This record gives sequence, C-alpha cells and structure tokens, in this order.
Amino acid sequence: MRAIVLVGGFGTRLRPLTLDTPKQMLPIVGITMLERVIARLGANGVTEAVLSLGFRPDRFVEAFPDGTCAGVALHYAIEPEPLDTAGAIRFAALDAKIDDTFIVVNGDVLTDLDYSWLVGRHRALGAEATLHLVGVDDPSRFGVVPTDSESRVLEFVEKPAPGTEPTNQINAGTYVMEPSVISRIESGRKVSVERETFPAIAADGGLFAVPSDVYWLDAGTPEAYLRANLDLVDGSRASEPAIDPSATVDPTATVTHSVIGSGVTIGPRSTVTDAVVLSGAVIGAGCTISGSILGHACRIGEDSEVTDGSVVGHREELVAGSRLHASTAPAASTWQ
Repeated sequence: MRAIVLVGGFGTRLRPLTLDTPKQMLPIVGITMLERVIARLGANGVTEAVLSLGFRPDRFVEAFPDGTCAGVALHYAIEPEPLDTAGAIRFAALDAKIDDTFIVVNGDVLTDLDYSWLVGRHRALGAEATLHLVGVDDPSRFGVVPTDSESRVLEFVEKPAPGTEPTNQINAGTYVMEPSVISRIESGRKVSVERETFPAIAADGGLFAVPSDVYWLDAGTPEAYLRANLDLVDGSRASEPAIDPSATVDPTATVTHSVIGSGVTIGPRSTVTDAVVLSGAVIGAGCTISGSILGHACRIGEDSEVTDGSVVGHREELVAGSRLHASTAPAASTWQ
C-alpha cells in the first residue's frame, strides 16, 4: 500500500514559525509532525509515502537523506507550481506511477486512525473514493459530509455558513482512492479535491464516507499546534516526557503542563505554563511564558511576558521587559 502525503502548503496560519520552515517539519514533542504522520501510516501497512511537495522541498530532503522516514520509503514529488489539493494528488500519483488503490492524507492531521480499517471499508463498499469522517462542535470551518444509510455521500459542502450545516460530520483529511480518480482531475491548472473532484464523484454515486471517534487533530494553527504537543504529555493522547533531558531549568523556575525542547535554558524565577518551547530557546530570569509557543533558538530577555497564544519566531530576540500578549514576534506586518 502506498500513501500520498500532502505537505506542499505554505503553513500561513502558523507564521512566524513557518516563514522558512514547512509546518510538517515542526516538532511535536521532539519528533517532527511529518515523522509522526508517517510512523502511523507505516504501522498500518503503508510501505511507501509519496510526499507532495511545494514550499521548501529542500527541508524534507535534508531531513531524510537516506530516503526513508520512520521505516517507510519516501518518494519526493515536487510540484513545479501550486496545483491545489486535487492537482497535487494527480501530480504526485503520476510522478510515483501509482496504479492501484492508494491512501491520501493531509500532512498536518494527527490521528490514531487505523488506515487498514479504512481501506477495508473502502473495498467492502465498492467505492471509487472513501473519506474518513469525524464529528466536531463547529463544522463551519471544514468540509461537511452528509451520507445515506449505506455510507454513500449525498453531497459535499465545503465550509458552510454557521447554522446551515446538514451534519457535524466533517472531512477529516484522509482518503482512500482508486486510480480512476486521477483521470477525473484536469491537468494544467489548480483543482480542488473538496470543491470539484469529490462533488463530481458524489454525483456519480461513487463517493463514500465512514466515521470514527478516534483521536483527530488538524494541527495547522498555533492553538492546535499547542494542543498537539500537550496532548502527548498530559495523558490526553499519551504520556511522553515533557522536558527534554538536555534542557536546563533553574531550580527556582516553575514549569507546568508544558513541552520543553532539547538544549532549552530557563532562567531563575521564570514560570512556563501551558506552553511549547522549541530546541535551543533561552528564557531569561523572571519571565512569564503562558499559553504560547517559543521558536527554535529564540531568546527572551529577563522580566518579559509572552502570553495568551503568542508566537515567537525561530531565532527571534525579545529585549528585557518585553510584553507580548496574543501577538507574534516578529509582527505580522513584517512578514514577507
């Protein structure tokens, strides 16, 4: 079984962490998001992952120089230009010469889904394409997928207005497809799988969808990225070590419900709560870090506050006494 992993996006919602780093290369408790996604695929029988690349493909190639990730062989399919979701799937499938049933996953979705179960359901239904569904409280942010009693998709409603959703079951970003889907996708232009390809397959009666209540998280926002990390250390999903052994935490500092990366230094009297501090960051004395993300090798001057969902970019420096509340450093106005 082969899987296409969509990792070509610019990760704009996670800036400034993603100004020069693909979001799938950000760590989730010390292991890149991509490696966690592919490890799950490998545990469910996937032997080759086709990476659909666009933004900074060099970062992926450099990270996995032997062409494998979590024991799974990698194939790099680098788009010459952005082709949107369906265009990316078509390009990757043709580049890797996929000619059998295959899986497609979004590279920023973290889940405990049993992919082999989904493939089995796909084959039992005789589907051309099968979607994984999850229920959410606010489906207006996603593609909503009502189905009939036989799991056939009735329609595909992309990001409906709040209050108009026909169901709370949403497209969870994992698909099983037959090669015939590729021929449905027009070449030479951007094509959305959600807005064009899926509605066309649904109209022909070949699109099915099956729900499950497994762990699922779209980690593409700062809030969700925080949760993805904390879920792995507080028992929500797992209980991995929260503080890397190579980190230096002053005896007078307090770290609560946070992930502290390798080589981090936390100075005297500082408090870190509900936060993610990436490798090499330095937090000076008397700082308050709460509900926020500190990028790799950033430096926080003494007596500073970084709170309320703030994000400090990689290698960014905050002078002593800085106050960053529900904001970013560098400021969004400086992003290019």
